[in-house]
Amino acid sequence: MTKRYDVIIIGAGSVGNPTAYFLSESGFKVLVIDELASSGQGQNKSAIGGVRATHSDPAKIQICLQSLDIFSGWMEKTGTNIGWKKGGYCFPVFREKEEKILKSILPIQKRHGLKIDWIDSDGIKEVVPGINEKELIGGTFSPNDGQVSPLLAAESFTNEAKKLGAQYQYHESVIDLLIDGNKGSLSVNGIKTTKGEYKADAVVNVAGAHASNICKTVGLDIPVNPDSHEAGITAPIEPFLDPLVVDIRPGAEGKTANFYFGQNLEGQIIFCYTPIKIFPGEDRRSTSEFMPIMARRMVELIPRFKNLTIRRLWRGLYPMTPDGVAVVGKPSGIEGLYLGIGTCGQGFMMGPGIGLNLASLITRGAPTIKREVFNLLSPDRDFYSKKKEALK
Repeated sequence: MTKRYDVIIIGAGSVGNPTAYFLSESGFKVLVIDELASSGQGQNKSAIGGVRATHSDPAKIQICLQSLDIFSGWMEKTGTNIGWKKGGYCFPVFREKEEKILKSILPIQKRHGLKIDWIDSDGIKEVVPGINEKELIGGTFSPNDGQVSPLLAAESFTNEAKKLGAQYQYHESVIDLLIDGNKGSLSVNGIKTTKGEYKADAVVNVAGAHASNICKTVGLDIPVNPDSHEAGITAPIEPFLDPLVVDIRPGAEGKTANFYFGQNLEGQIIFCYTPIKIFPGEDRRSTSEFMPIMARRMVELIPRFKNLTIRRLWRGLYPMTPDGVAVVGKPSGIEGLYLGIGTCGQGFMMGPGIGLNLASLITRGAPTIKREVFNLLSPDRDFYSKKKEALK
């Protein structure tokens, strides 16, 4: 006998778990399917936990402002500690080029509700104690951004969704989407997995790096291609750093576009960089070049980091779109299918906001943010018309 649900969610990760929670909160009967052993075991656990609304894209700003509200209020709402730390994000500037970039997008950021300002070099030195003062001009600081534990968040969203009636099934892969109708007038009404078939009025594809393959089963070509990024974490030290710090200068070694780090609630320094030459595909093995490059950049920026003890390194996948913007919403011509994919390495920080909007789209027929802003994430857009910007 085929089991029936109101909504089936493919993927128990950064986007899937919040979506399940908000749908269950609205009284919907929800099934979450994941190929791994438990929630948050895909790209969610590779995230470094930074949550910022400091973007240049209006939809990302709005979505992440909602995520910040959800994360920061989660303890009060559920009684569960997910490691929330309100420390802000700081972008220090040492060159006129980066100063122009950051100042040029401040009006956009403020217009869409982000609390952010340019501060001078003295202000940066207060926000980032011990920063290298040589050629420091100033920078931007957004105090309401913060950090969260990805593992604690995944567990908590899952547990809260289950309390509201959501069902989770693991070690189960989606083979196909079940459809009614002919090409050009399709309606998705369920899924076929390695263990059976399930029916639902709505199916939500939030399958991360594998989301495009699921879309293709109904003839939908969404260009999401993963590449891998490396990160690491240190042993804990005495807390001294409130914000997560982003240096958007390219590295002198010619391999890094930027790098970023922060100190989490436990005192550990967590860090990552963006390579100039991407590593396409799903190879998640650590590289020999990452730590020497990362250590040099971190110590040059904050000299006291020279004595840090590195505890662990890992690689995670960024499901990338050509324009660097997530794909969220309902594709035209296919009823019953909703997408929350292509988050470009920002799925954790966008996840609760995306989940809130997808749940609203399914239950009310409209997102929670303004439709014209939400449409910037549309699956129907031209993915090749927008140029990437520094803070997207």
